[in-house]
Amino acid sequence: MKVYVGLTDYHWFQYLKNLNPNEVNFWQPGSGRRFKAIQPGELFLFKLHVPNNYIVGGGIFIRQAFLPTSLTWDTFGKENGTSSLDDFIDAIYQYRRTNSHSDPDPVIGSLILSEPFFFDENEWIPVPQNWSPNIVQGKTYTTDSIEGKILFDAVQSRIALKSGIQEEKERYGAPQLIKPRLGQGGFRVAVTEAYHRRCAISGERTLPVLNASHIKPYSKEGPHVVSNGLLLREDIHTLFDRGYITIDEDDIVEVSGKIKEIYDNGKVYYAFHGKRLMNIPDAISDRPSHEFLQWHNEHVYIG
Repeated sequence: MKVYVGLTDYHWFQYLKNLNPNEVNFWQPGSGRRFKAIQPGELFLFKLHVPNNYIVGGGIFIRQAFLPTSLTWDTFGKENGTSSLDDFIDAIYQYRRTNSHSDPDPVIGSLILSEPFFFDENEWIPVPQNWSPNIVQGKTYTTDSIEGKILFDAVQSRIALKSGIQEEKERYGAPQLIKPRLGQGGFRVAVTEAYHRRCAISGERTLPVLNASHIKPYSKEGPHVVSNGLLLREDIHTLFDRGYITIDEDDIVEVSGKIKEIYDNGKVYYAFHGKRLMNIPDAISDRPSHEFLQWHNEHVYIG
């Protein structure tokens, strides 16, 4: 198993420590660097900039995404580590060579982490002995190495039974990949990417008007899993949530006659009636679950 130690700002760490969220966005000001240091389910740790040469927390890596700044804020909000969009934008431009006039909504990278943990100062872990002061992004360790195993055990001893690591194995057991639990932001990104950034029903590609919709709402105990999600254009999303549109177990779109009856309109939506979903995920496990579709048909749809 690999463990990645990434450099971060003290204010970002302290803000999120006080917030205590169930996921965080370890954002990157640029948009071109692919993160291949660790796999989903491996540990991503936070190291503060000098003079604080300590590892102060971490989380379970879910995935990387590249989104415009505005959508990154809409997706993660304060879990980006700032209290407002304006503060988030200011933080981004501190690291970029562009400004808001030449680059008003830059695409940035996001490293999405679930189940984050934040250590109190008396729990901070000194960096491994082979850490170089010249490192500017981060460093990968493997638990097969002495330094990596010591680091992993030090982290594990501090979080005890408070994180998903302990749910997967006995304390001080063999390091292994962890199946991360998605939060709202991770769910939104995962659904967006699974549907190739296109509306499942209309095929619309304009990202700002696409919403990751739960088939069975989270408020009704619908889980944050891709198979309980659809990427839908905003207006279609609204109609789906209000029961004017549904999808049957064969992935066929059904549009309720109530739209015409109540609003004397809906021609643009009836064009989708009886048609198969235009866009579905490649992975069978990510495609709409029959269980959740049936729930929507029985409890939401008003056809």
